[in-house]
Amino acid sequence: MRPRAGTVTAQAVEAAARLLDGVAVRTPMLSSPLLDAELGVRVAAKAENLQRTGAFKFRGAYHHVATLPPDARMGGVIGASSGNHAQALALAARLLGTRATVVIPHDVPLAKLDAIRRTGATVATYRRGVDDRDALVAELAAMHGLAVVPSADSVPVMAGAGTVAAEILRDAPDVDTLLVPLGGGGLAAGCATYVKAVKPGTRVIGVEPAGADDTRRSLLRGRRVSIPAPRTIADGLTHTTPSAGPFKVNRRLLDDVLVVDDHAIAEAVRLCFRHLHVVVEPSGATAMAALLGGALGGDPGRTAVVLSGGNVDWGTFRTMMEADGMGSVAAGPFDVRLAGALG
Repeated sequence: MRPRAGTVTAQAVEAAARLLDGVAVRTPMLSSPLLDAELGVRVAAKAENLQRTGAFKFRGAYHHVATLPPDARMGGVIGASSGNHAQALALAARLLGTRATVVIPHDVPLAKLDAIRRTGATVATYRRGVDDRDALVAELAAMHGLAVVPSADSVPVMAGAGTVAAEILRDAPDVDTLLVPLGGGGLAAGCATYVKAVKPGTRVIGVEPAGADDTRRSLLRGRRVSIPAPRTIADGLTHTTPSAGPFKVNRRLLDDVLVVDDHAIAEAVRLCFRHLHVVVEPSGATAMAALLGGALGGDPGRTAVVLSGGNVDWGTFRTMMEADGMGSVAAGPFDVRLAGALG
């Protein structure tokens, strides 16, 4: 059994990669000369939208459940999520022969809700900004003897997420800059841990939606802070405070944090579809949105971007594809701001 607490390491990421071999999809790196020309940057996109359950979350959820003590695993697992971790946990539980309960927002996109239900998981809902999600998870876990699987705040989850970076560096060892979406922070923490251990000269930069920039604000204050419930099309990144474990890692290892608005995110979804021929959800396109408007400044060199998920319902996707669907989506300049939170 791997430790549930502590700090994630590159060795833990490599161990997770061995466990996930043959279980998680070895997702491709996508590129397009036309995309490079439009952005003015050499870009390689890690297509985690093609991962099992449609998001990188499967890596961490499966790794955490697989490394639980057998008695804890067989007693069932529970986790809270805006959708992608819930899907991942539900599938991981089914593959490992146990049962899952997932706690999700009442307004979760239908595509995510339908996918969760198809796995046979038990679903409980909460109201964003009203109910105490973590208290509900704790109550249900105690009531039914379930093991809690966090979406980010777990060493096994961070190590599983870090396998994204391990694959990127194997496929594109000359990467100079890695852009990662920031929600709870587990993906950024796992990726930064591995990259800084293996190729320390590579910059690792987190990207948050405007109004959901809890990590940026926390870094500026030097401690975790809470923000009001965010409103953004990137529904998977609407955290009100960074997860504790990932924040400790990210404040030490991230080179910076960028903030992008919904118009830039929607345009990034369009770019992924137009040039890479993939469907990416708004949260999954947030890191790509940071390349709009030249926010990185100067030449970032060979740039890798994590497309973290592709679970978007048709109505939302169609709206973003339409030229006037977001009002001024197709117009610029985009509001993409370099936070400079890490100096």
